[in-house]
Amino acid sequence: MFLLSKQHRDIIYYKARVHLRSEASSTYLSYLWWIFEPIISLGIYYLIFGVIFASGTEDFIPFLIIGLVTWQWFNNIVSHCANSINGNIALITNVSFPKVILPSVNIVMDSVKYSVVFMILLVFLWIYGFTPTWTYLYLPLVILCQHLFNTMIGNLVAAVVPFAPDLKIIITNILRIAFYMSGIMYSISDLPEHLQFYFEFNPMAQIIHFYRDILMHSGDLNVSKLMFYIAICFFGVIVSHLILRKLDPIYPRVLLQK
Repeated sequence: MFLLSKQHRDIIYYKARVHLRSEASSTYLSYLWWIFEPIISLGIYYLIFGVIFASGTEDFIPFLIIGLVTWQWFNNIVSHCANSINGNIALITNVSFPKVILPSVNIVMDSVKYSVVFMILLVFLWIYGFTPTWTYLYLPLVILCQHLFNTMIGNLVAAVVPFAPDLKIIITNILRIAFYMSGIMYSISDLPEHLQFYFEFNPMAQIIHFYRDILMHSGDLNVSKLMFYIAICFFGVIVSHLILRKLDPIYPRVLLQK
């Protein structure tokens, strides 16, 4: 977003607002689905892994919820960005319309929904007993880190899918694998040491760990590692934006030939 002009940002916010209102008006419960949908998802995972299989760590409920809420933000953005260019043929044919706007609209929409769910998560944690500590000062940095990572992956997915629509199926399965490899339902520290090494290369596993360090384990946050991930993701956003810019004039020809 910071790489776009004010005019383009205004278009993104306008389209995101219109889509959100349209989405809410199409159901009886309207905006309440932003709350009910993640609660239903959380309940299913807790029932399966926390009750039926009796697995999990100490304070498993907040542990699981933090992981799921964090993952859902990333998963929704990647899934929606995968269809952001293919699903807007009418706009694609407009040569003057910058295609980078399309994934950005989905990123804004899913981020707005996430902000509502995240506030509910914080209230739940406070009621549960995990009250705010001084480490909350680092929370905006973790949110920034994930936002940059979400944007980077969302842009890259949006950039490549138009050339091979079947990639959406591959992306869906990669997300499914990544879900189980991100330490959402288990603690990475409980794994054998030779396996923990590989989780260092999974950004979502690290981001979820950052959230838990702040919201549950005050004082354990590795700030230098967090800043390193922010720097990498910031660079990745710039690269992904440039890729979309480079491919911008090619998309109409590619999509209209199919």
